[in-house]
Amino acid sequence: MKKLIETIKNIFKIEELRKRILYTLGLLLIYRLGCFVVIPGLNPEALGQLEQQVSGNGLLGLLNIFSGGAFSNASIFALGIMPYISASIVIQLLGIVVPYFQKLQKEGESGRRKINQWTRYLTIGVLLLQGPAYLANLRMQLPDAAYVLSPSSFLFTVTAVTVLIAGTMFVMWLGEKITDKGIGNGVSLIIMVGIVARLPHALIAEVNSRFTDQVGGPMMLVVELVMLFVVFAATIGLVQAVRKIPVQYAKRIVGNKQYGGVRQYIPLKINAAGVMPIIFAQALMFIPIVFNKFEATQGLAATFSNTNGFWYNLVFGILVIAFTYFYTAITVNPNMMADDMKRNGGFIPGIKPGKKTVDYLDTIMTRITLPGSIFLAIVAILPAFASILGVNQQFALFYGGTSLLILVGVILDTLKQIESYLLLRHYDGLMKTGRITGRS
Repeated sequence: MKKLIETIKNIFKIEELRKRILYTLGLLLIYRLGCFVVIPGLNPEALGQLEQQVSGNGLLGLLNIFSGGAFSNASIFALGIMPYISASIVIQLLGIVVPYFQKLQKEGESGRRKINQWTRYLTIGVLLLQGPAYLANLRMQLPDAAYVLSPSSFLFTVTAVTVLIAGTMFVMWLGEKITDKGIGNGVSLIIMVGIVARLPHALIAEVNSRFTDQVGGPMMLVVELVMLFVVFAATIGLVQAVRKIPVQYAKRIVGNKQYGGVRQYIPLKINAAGVMPIIFAQALMFIPIVFNKFEATQGLAATFSNTNGFWYNLVFGILVIAFTYFYTAITVNPNMMADDMKRNGGFIPGIKPGKKTVDYLDTIMTRITLPGSIFLAIVAILPAFASILGVNQQFALFYGGTSLLILVGVILDTLKQIESYLLLRHYDGLMKTGRITGRS
C-alpha cells in the first residue's frame, strides 16, 4: 500500500503527466455527463421500459454497454463511437484495394490528415443510416406518451437524427483530443469508460439472481468470480505473450570503443493486433440492426442479433480471426524490420540478410498469429457460453469477450504510457520487477 501511495505521488509530481491525466479525466467526465442528456422531444421519465428491453436483448445490450448506457437513456450520445469505428474499418479496407487510398497512406502526415477527413465524412454517412434505425427502434419500444412531439413527425425525425449525428461527432472529437493532449488512446478510453460504467449494474444484477432468486446460491457466484479471474489472467497472458527472435550485431571498433557484438531480441507479439480485431468485428456485427426495420430482412437481423446464437458466434469468431491477420499485416512490416537490421549491422543467426530475413520474419508472424487469433476468437465468444451456463445476460457480457479484452488492452496501454513518463524522470516503474509491455 505504501508503494502504491508513493507511485501516485510520483505521478503527480511530473507536471506534464499530471496535466495530461487531468485533461483526460475532464474530457471523460464531459462524455459521461452527455450520456444522460436525453434527445429533445422525449420524456426522460418514460425511458424505464427502454432500459428493460435493451437489457434483455443481447446485441442491443452490448451496444448499450459500449455507449456507457447512453443507448438505453436515449441520449444525444446514444450511437456512441461505433459509427466512427465502422467508418475506420471501411477506409482501411479501401487502403488495400483502392490506389488513391494506398497513395494517401504513403504520404506521411498530410496523407493521414486526408484519410482522417474521409473517415469523418464516411462516419456521417453511417450515422445517416443508423440514426433513423435507432429512432425506429425507439418507436417500437416506447409508448406514444414518452414523446413530446409525434414520433412519426418530420420535425422530430430530422431534429433527432441531427442531434444523434452531432453527438457522435462530438464524442469522436473528444477521443481525438484525448489522444493528442491527454494520456492513452482517446477512442479506446471512451469505449472502456462506457464498459466500466455498466459493470456495477451487471454485477448487482448477477448478485440478485444468485441470492434473491435462489438460483445457484453464493457458491455459484464464487465459482463465477474465480472463473472470471482465470479468464482475466489468460487474457493478460495473450496480450503480453511474445516470441523472441534473436538478432546478432557485428562488432565495430570506433576509436578506442567497441560497438555491437551482442545478441538482442526482436519481440514479436502473438497478438500484435491487440484489441482492434474485436472492435472491428463487433462494429460489423452491429450492421444487421440497420436492416431490422425492413420486413424482408427482419429474419436475417434477428438471427445476427442473438448473441447466444450459433450463427452469430460463428461469424463473429471468423471475423475476429480474419481481422487479426488483416491488422497484423498492416501494423507489422517484415521488410522494414529487415532493412533496419541490415542498416545497423544486425542479422538473425542462420538466416541471410535481405529477402531471406523478410521471408523468415513473415513465416514466424504467420505461425504465431494463428494460435493467437484462435484464442482471441475463443475469448471473444466466451460470453455466449457463460450465458448458456446460467450467468445473467448483463454480467455475461463482461465474462471475457469483447468487454474484457478492451478493458485489459486499454488499461495496459495507458499504464505503459504512464510508466514511460516515470522512468524518463528516473522514478520507479509501476511494478517491482520488469516493465509493463502493453499491447504494442
